[in-house]
Amino acid sequence: MKKLFVGNLPFTATEADVRKMFESYGELAEVALIKDKFSGRSKGFAFVSINDDEQATKAVADLDGKDFQGRAVRVNEAKPMEPGRRPERRSFGGGGGERRGGFSRERRGGDW
Repeated sequence: MKKLFVGNLPFTATEADVRKMFESYGELAEVALIKDKFSGRSKGFAFVSINDDEQATKAVADLDGKDFQGRAVRVNEAKPMEPGRRPERRSFGGGGGERRGGFSRERRGGDW
């Protein structure tokens, strides 16, 4: 089984549209249109897993650069994400430090 990356999809494309584009290349194990988790809108790319490696290779050769709903789609074999490609998530929330205008002894300059 090969997993393919499908990029430069129109934002109006649905998972069913992507499935239809690839179904002539054999049995599809999975079609995943990637969407924004807050808006639910497509991010313009998908992953398609095809059970037959030869058919997957043929799909890449046939579909890469082809017009799909007015856009030239990019199709290639998906590669695992390299460490460091995605910025690590950091927490910027509270904790620690003195608040401005607080009532610390040092700022008031005297004993309590």
